[in-house]
Amino acid sequence: MHIVAAKAVAFGEALRPEFKTYAAQIVANAKVLAATLEDAGFRIISGGTDNHLMLVDVFQKGILGSEAELALGKAGITVNKNSIPYDTNPPLKPSGIRIGTPALTTRGMKEPEMRLIGAWITKALEVRNDDAALEHIRREVAELANHFPLYAWLRAPQPVGA
Repeated sequence: MHIVAAKAVAFGEALRPEFKTYAAQIVANAKVLAATLEDAGFRIISGGTDNHLMLVDVFQKGILGSEAELALGKAGITVNKNSIPYDTNPPLKPSGIRIGTPALTTRGMKEPEMRLIGAWITKALEVRNDDAALEHIRREVAELANHFPLYAWLRAPQPVGA
């Protein structure tokens, strides 16, 4: 029965007018992030995106998806290694990564931040074997995340006696 309550809350949120705006921003963010990566020379499977995520071929640049996932994790950017269509690599060493924008959008990030994140992804993959460079990117990522905190209302100073 706990799932019924969760679905009720989710459907209630989806009925609100601001949810339509939020969903549109998720897609707008994904389009900009995909375009930024394409401009950097990455192939976006399907030629772009019209939803909340994208599948990026990193193997054409000589990078395994598992290698990209690890390097980006060190840089503070969470992605998933993922097979791409007609992938000849084994499942644990696939040719792609999957990137989504809902979590970024939930934090309040928009198109300018997607361009910055795309640049960080590109840089992190270029320097994937340089832990110091990845740590530098990680600090920049953390600084951006601090400007867009999750649960900002919990971080706000509380009045005395509250």
